[in-house]
Amino acid sequence: MQDIALLIQDPAAWIALVTLVAMEVVLGIDNLVFISILSNKLPENQREKARRIGIGLALVMRLGLLGTVAWIVKLTNPVFTLFGHGFSWKDMILVAGGLFLVWKATKEIHHSVDPEDRQEDIISSAATTTMGAAIGQILLLDLVFSVDSIITAVGMTEHVIIMVIAVLFAVAVMLLAANPLGRFIEKNPTVVMLALGFLLMIGMTLIADGMGFHVPKGYIYAAMAFSALVEGLNMLARRKKRLERERKAQTTLH
Repeated sequence: MQDIALLIQDPAAWIALVTLVAMEVVLGIDNLVFISILSNKLPENQREKARRIGIGLALVMRLGLLGTVAWIVKLTNPVFTLFGHGFSWKDMILVAGGLFLVWKATKEIHHSVDPEDRQEDIISSAATTTMGAAIGQILLLDLVFSVDSIITAVGMTEHVIIMVIAVLFAVAVMLLAANPLGRFIEKNPTVVMLALGFLLMIGMTLIADGMGFHVPKGYIYAAMAFSALVEGLNMLARRKKRLERERKAQTTLH
């Protein structure tokens, strides 16, 4: 309790907390987009449950990893060297997760462009998607994002309590945003394609990081924000055209 009281009085601890909360929320966007897209493949009555389970597993995994901070830090130690780069367990986890994201996003894009080709889609429709398959894939990506998130947090502060508060806050934001985001993506097909493009970009970024080529996350999120802004303007333009057509149709009837 004395340590906590000292942290409360320490301005540096508050700065670290605010910074870490912001970082965890931003990093959670990647995970949330994937969960939303995957849960929308389920029957409608199972989607909310899948999102809550997926986000709950992310919370459990991150808190569990925080309990093994000393072991997590060791994941950055090189295990072998290839092409002049020392690969650590963290690097291998990032590369594996990136490859999975690229594969999954590519499959979903292929299905969106060619919906008649069911054989090429591993999870082709809500009818063949099971809760277990969806949760399994969410759990796999939760692991990748959790390891990356916790290692980044360890580099920002040495106080586990600050990391725990930041993780709890970020997961609370994810729980609040999960259903609205899922419904928004479902109602706007063009947003689905944009989100899949985000997943491709995130997957390639994870692979690059794992291979030793660090891509500043600010560039990634700036590109995502710009793309989202353009798509938002397109949606407004389409809505305006639709309203104009409806108004003309009503004028013609009268």
